[in-house]
Order: sequence, then C-alpha cells, then structure tokens
Amino acid sequence: MHHLSSLLGLGLLVAPSSASFSAQDAPVFTNLDVFQLEVAADPRIAPGGESVAYVRRSMDIMTDRARGSLWLVSADGGRHRPLVADTTSVSLPRWSPSGDRLAYVTEVAGHGGEIHVRWMDTGETALASQLPESPGALAWSPDGTRIAFTMFVAGEEPTLATPPKAPEGAEWAPPVTVIEALKYRADGSGYLETGNTHVFVLSAEGGTPRQLTSGDFDHEGPLSWSPDGTRIAFSAHRSPDYAHEPMESEIWSLSVATGELNALTDRDGPDTAPTYSPDGRRIAYLGFDDRRMGYHNAGVYVMDADGGDVRALTAEFDRSIAAVQWAGGSEQLLVQYDDRGERRIATLGLDGALTPLVRNVGGESLGRPYTSGGFSVSRDGSFAYTAGTPMRPADVALARPGASAVRLTALNEDLLAQRSLGAVEEITWDSSVDEYELQGWLVKPPGFDPEQRYPLLLEIHGGPFAAYGPHFSAELQLFAAAGYVVLYTNPRGSTSYGDAFANEIHHDYPSQDYDDLMAGVDAVLAQGFVDPEQLFVTGGSGGGVLTAWIVGKTDRFRAAASIKPVINWTSTVLTTDIAAFMPGYWFASPPWEDHDAYWRRSPLSLVGNVTTPTLLMTGEADHRTPITESEQFYAALSLRKVDTALVRVPEASHGIARRPSHLIAKVDNILAWFERYR
Repeated sequence: MHHLSSLLGLGLLVAPSSASFSAQDAPVFTNLDVFQLEVAADPRIAPGGESVAYVRRSMDIMTDRARGSLWLVSADGGRHRPLVADTTSVSLPRWSPSGDRLAYVTEVAGHGGEIHVRWMDTGETALASQLPESPGALAWSPDGTRIAFTMFVAGEEPTLATPPKAPEGAEWAPPVTVIEALKYRADGSGYLETGNTHVFVLSAEGGTPRQLTSGDFDHEGPLSWSPDGTRIAFSAHRSPDYAHEPMESEIWSLSVATGELNALTDRDGPDTAPTYSPDGRRIAYLGFDDRRMGYHNAGVYVMDADGGDVRALTAEFDRSIAAVQWAGGSEQLLVQYDDRGERRIATLGLDGALTPLVRNVGGESLGRPYTSGGFSVSRDGSFAYTAGTPMRPADVALARPGASAVRLTALNEDLLAQRSLGAVEEITWDSSVDEYELQGWLVKPPGFDPEQRYPLLLEIHGGPFAAYGPHFSAELQLFAAAGYVVLYTNPRGSTSYGDAFANEIHHDYPSQDYDDLMAGVDAVLAQGFVDPEQLFVTGGSGGGVLTAWIVGKTDRFRAAASIKPVINWTSTVLTTDIAAFMPGYWFASPPWEDHDAYWRRSPLSLVGNVTTPTLLMTGEADHRTPITESEQFYAALSLRKVDTALVRVPEASHGIARRPSHLIAKVDNILAWFERYR
C-alpha cells in the first residue's frame, strides 16, 4: 500500500502570496532565478534573547559565488537590518556573554579571514586579529575579555633530494612535491599543506594570539570555556596513529594558563562537540562506540567536568543526535536530530526524557532537499533556528519556552511568491523485499493536471548515509518546471529512520536499495498520471552509484544521468580523499584481500548489461569520487556503442553545484540529455 499526503500546509513559513495574479498565471521557476535565492544560516540568538544575528547568504551573479552578509533581526521580527554587508563574505557571528559585542570573521584586503568585533551600542567595529590563516570555531571567554579559536599552523614540507641550483635567468619547471601523509588531499581544498589545526586565544580588544596546543595533531571545534574561564574543552585525536583511525577522537580539557591537557574520554569511537554546563559541574557531548559499521547513531552523553560519572542520555533513542546545547540552565539540554527526513529540535532532560519542540528545521541546502540547518540558545532557553518548507529555503525562526515558534524573516517572498512552483507531496509504500515502510516525495509540475500523463524523473540522494526530506530544492523545482513529475526517496541505507534501517546496506551497497527505488517508481505509476514509457533516472555521488547500478539491472528507463559516481570500488578506495575510512567501514577488508567483494558491488561489473543512454558528469577537482570513475564508465559504454556523453565541470569539487552557474549547468545538461530520449 502507498499513502499520499500534501505538505503545503506546514504553516510557519508558507506566507500568503502578495502577487496580483493567480498561481496559475505566475511564471515558473527558471535557471536564472537561482541567482536570486537567499538563505538564512548560522542564526545566533543574543544572550538575553532580544535579537538574532545571522548570516544572510545570497548569490552574486557577477562573481558566480555565494556571499554572506551579517544581519540582525529583533525577536518580534522588527528592526531587520544589515550589520556588515560591504565585504566579500561574513561567517561565524558570535555574541559576547553580556551581548554588548558581536565577533565575526570576514576577509580583509591582503589577508584571509580575520576576527572583527562590533560594539552593539555604537556600531563601531575593530579588526582584532592579523592571522596567517583563517580562524574557525570562535568562542568568547565567560568574562568577555578573550576569544578562543582554531587555526591551521603550517609545518615543514617533506623533501627527498635537494635540486641543483638553476642558472641565473633560467626558467626551470616548478620543483617536485613530496607526499608522505596518508591524507594528502581533501575534496574542496585540493592538495593539502603539511600542518595541523591548533587552539589559540586572543584578547577581545585585539593583539597577538597565544597558541595553546601543539604537536602533529588536529584540534577541532566547537570550543567550550569552563564558566570560571580557566579551561577550554574540545575534541582531538592525539594518538600517533591518528591518520589511520579516522573515526577516533576524545574530549580534552585544556588549561588556558599553562596549556596542560587532560583527556576526559577514552573509548573506541568519536567523542565530539563538548559543552560545559552553566554551573560548570558537567560537560555534555556527542559520540558513539565504534562498531566498524557503515553507520552509527551518535548519542548524547553527560559527564562530570573531570571526566567522571559518564552517562548516556539517548541510549534508547533510535535516532542520531546532530547537535547539543545547554538550555536555560544546567538541568536541561536542547538537541537536534533527523526523523523521517525532517530535522527536529527537542528538549532533553538529564533523565533522558526527550520532548520534541519544532520539526521544520532546514532549508540551507539549496540544490537538493537534504536535511540541514542549525540552532542556538539564549540564557532563558529561547532558541533561534533555520526554518524552511518544501516551498521556501531557510528563514530565521525563534521559539520561547512554552510558546510556538515564530518566523522572523521572509527572505524569498519577493521572488518565490511570484513563481508557480511544483507542489511537494509525501508518498509512502511497502518494501517489496521485507517489512519496511518506505518514504519519498513527489514534486509535480506547475499546473499539474491528474488527467494527463507525465514523464517521471527518479532523483536519488547521495551519501549513501544521508536523507532527503520535505525541503526546498532548486534542482527539483527546475526539473518540475520542465514538465517532469519528480520522485525523490529515502531507500534503505538512508538516515533518520534508525540504526537498523541505515545498516541494511552495511557491506552490501548497492543491494536491496535498488528494490526500494523500483518499488517507489511502481507506487507512483499506480497513481495513473505517469507514462510508464517515459521514465528517467539521475542522482549524485551515492545516487550516481545507484543510477549506474540501475541501468545495469534494468532497461525500464529511457535515459539516465549518473553524477559524480563510484564506478569501480577498488580504484575509488585507493584514490579518494577518505581512503582511511572506506576499507574499514564500507568493506570488511582492503581491496587486495577481497577483490571479488569490491568488484561485485561495482557498477562497472554490470556494464555489459547496459542499453540505457547514460550521461556521466563529475567535477574536474573532485577528490571524493574522482572524475576517473566517470571516465571508466564512459569508456566502457563507448566501447560497447551505448549512447553516452561525459560532462566535465571545470574547477568543481564533489560539491558540484556549489557555484550557481554549476548548479544551472548540472540541471540544464541533465534535462538536455533526457530531452534527446523523451
């Protein structure tokens, strides 16, 4: 059985249209509209709860990049105004403990990112730092006199031979680069410098920062000061073998005065995101016992400030906690988690009692409808968060204890109220292989007529341990505007349905997630408004894997577009930037010990079955699923004389649609390929 229900009435963020024409007369969403979209991100409620500072991300059509400006809105939605707007980009707004100042990071000419401090009573701003690298994880000391942060510190690059000196005026080739580290490149960053991330502290009035940590280890935020200002807690993996243990980390407590380090946790698994309780007695944090599974639920733990009396608060809760903060005192926490494709915020007591508060967190992921978003808490337990709907990207919302949430901004009404968008509806169906109920969503073309028959476009999420949900998606709206009914789903392996559902694909991906997707297509066909002869399929990353797998298993689709896929697991594991992770968690052993396991799960093993015209697309700077994966499938299909094309996206990393023009190019080329066969 399947169930279909509308998601248009979530209410909080769906403002009535101010357009003078009916929805049927409004133009559809177009590719250039992508440049007009705005997103609220990183909302930071003032300590007293009277206002919210946030990063307002917009798209610069001249530079083809997102840029962030710093805005402030009062708790009643009034006095919505920019604080910093005439700069390249602003990030990490953080209130001082008294709320009299606001620190943030922005670029300075001749520098990278620098820390600035704004005095809220006068509006005066001071440059507080002159740093060699951009800072991260800003955190004010409790007395407001210092700011802690993390920063990369370059080390000495390895060398082998010393080259001879070139003659004066000679133009020799650049010198060679010697690599000795296991992780030597990162997607989105390219080839990495030698060095590590360390913790620093800086006077809030500016000056020279003091480095508090050292060694060949990375120290990660968020940073949390003890209420007496003597210690800082953070997460780090300081084992000599840290590069080979990608899931391991501990909570550390650092003396600000002496630099003395104390490890507060010692289990096998990651412990992250520590936060001191307001009374200083406890530290809450996130983590899990590493079972070497493809997926683990992260839980909330509380321990004494010295590391004693560790308690798991969410051991019986079958969802992964993404964030935790103390809420208005030392006896209650606010947590964030995903449930059935929706990101939610709930209170969590020290007895483990969890009470959901809001369920519409999200809207920060503009391209595809992934779960996203965040929140911050004031002294009285009020919280600000990013809130979105299927029809709108993230706005700022605020909730008081015991009261309903209120939307404070409406960033996209000027654009989207003037557009006819595709309606988003939930659909559920039963698995064809076991007892699971499966969930997905349909995006119908604007002006949808149930008496007509439409082409269906199946869009598959990546990860594979990730989740789609009822969230705004520019890409899916563009597909719907082109006349497709779009189905997007959470097959087994998706997060937000519990540990067992996600690990259905442990050491077995792709597998019956294929059956879940095909059953979803059949459930839509049963509605009667889709032409069964006009089926198309696409997906990116993990969705690219499944797209390539699907065309090797069935010929029911007219055309396919596999975006940034894994085609050959052996070559991926040995060229990806997460090579330390994949063999130990997604496979039982490295490829040289069990070649058959890697080949059996590789779409390349099925290429002899493929007759479906298949497009391949990957960024040329993708270090997660390198473009050589797409090139292998393209070559194989070409040799077999199957219709195929390879689209290379210059300068793009795995986040292939990060720049607006790349998002447009991705969608337009997929649609152009499908139109050949529609």
